[in-house]
Amino acid sequence: MSEKEMTEKKGLIQSAADDASLGDVNGSVEIPKSGSFWRKLWTFSGPGALVAVGYMDPGNWVTSVTGGATYRYTLLSVVLISSLIAMMLQYMAGKLGMVKHEDLAQATRNRTNKTGGIVLWIISELALMATDIAEVIGGAIALHLLFGWSMIASVLTTALDVILLLLLMRFGFRKIEAIVVTLILTILFIFGYLVVSSDPNMVALFGGYLPQIQAVSTTGIHGADSPLLMTLGIIGATVMPHNLYLHSSISQTRNVNRDNKEELKEGVRFMTWDSNIQLSLAFVINSFLLILGASLFFGHGDSVGTFGQMYSALSDSTIAGAIASPILSTLFAVALLASGQNSTITGTLTGEVIMGGFLHLKVPMWLRRVITRGLALIPVVAFTLIYGGDEGKLDQLLVYSQVFLSIALPFAMAPLIAFTSSKKVMGEDFANPKWMTWLAWLVFIVLTALNLQLVFQIVGQIFS
Repeated sequence: MSEKEMTEKKGLIQSAADDASLGDVNGSVEIPKSGSFWRKLWTFSGPGALVAVGYMDPGNWVTSVTGGATYRYTLLSVVLISSLIAMMLQYMAGKLGMVKHEDLAQATRNRTNKTGGIVLWIISELALMATDIAEVIGGAIALHLLFGWSMIASVLTTALDVILLLLLMRFGFRKIEAIVVTLILTILFIFGYLVVSSDPNMVALFGGYLPQIQAVSTTGIHGADSPLLMTLGIIGATVMPHNLYLHSSISQTRNVNRDNKEELKEGVRFMTWDSNIQLSLAFVINSFLLILGASLFFGHGDSVGTFGQMYSALSDSTIAGAIASPILSTLFAVALLASGQNSTITGTLTGEVIMGGFLHLKVPMWLRRVITRGLALIPVVAFTLIYGGDEGKLDQLLVYSQVFLSIALPFAMAPLIAFTSSKKVMGEDFANPKWMTWLAWLVFIVLTALNLQLVFQIVGQIFS
């Protein structure tokens, strides 16, 4: 072994140029060679849950609830369309990982020059930091609401999730998947209970899933954002770039024989089932958020613009009606805390994927998490101290973080579509069919245009 290799091995930062993505868990889950459809689906189930977390994180709660409170069920069609887009993109990401045995970061870096790779790494790291800011804010506000701690104490407490994640990683990847699924089901049951208790108008509810011109209207209710701005917010907060990197990596945790074409095709098929089932749960939860706003808070959109206002509104009979109670408020805060913790797990894994893929460096998870969470804490702590723990200002910071995610999305989407549509990269059997390629590029153009418009509007509001 050379002196250079010994130095790399002994140091904290090691070369990851030839390492498999998330090498500690890559190919760690054995696949049964025979058995029923359900047995195989069970074995492949899990990665989709970690991906689905990004589609229900605290970043899109306020937008969905406020959208329902302001325009009732009109924007449910936007939630549906966003979910269908997510299913298509995550299918591509998971397929790339399984077929090429590369995550999206590795695939992009291997097909770009050094300068391009570094630029894309910086954009991806900033996007991950923006995602982490939303997790910090959501988790801190949940702790503040549940236990009455000061906002600064709650913010600093979120740093302790480093220890939590390190403990979880010792139990193996399947255990982490099980914990994530449990937290998702917790959120699902809480919001299911809240929605059933609110007694929504079922005819109007299902009618809301039909696309309506009003959803893209630039004319809004006096004093409220326009339907178009809320539509942009829902889409921008739903489809996130870090999920594409994550799924292309964790789809490789299943030990599929890539040299056996039929086994690989079966693996891609079950990966798609897992992804779509879990994203369907995310769709239901996001629908519940908007339905809750429509059925409980309609006409009170200005009173539910922050997490704290939602928490208070659920126990205020003048807003939530006869079902208002402190129990509903507590359940809401528990769901918010579960969402923040789920996002913490997936954010950490994505950080390792991006670092190893773009820079060919492997950093210990504890150091990676300390750096990422530390950088995310700086702006949150600054806002908390400067504005005296004003939750409204923290919610503003959360909105700004979502704006940056909108800017970063095209830099992850474009390579993904290009790679998975190329027969040279994926092979004849696994390249996207032409209809999917055209649809994906159309979605890319529309999402990029909508996200840019969202950025311009919010920046205009900031400086107006």
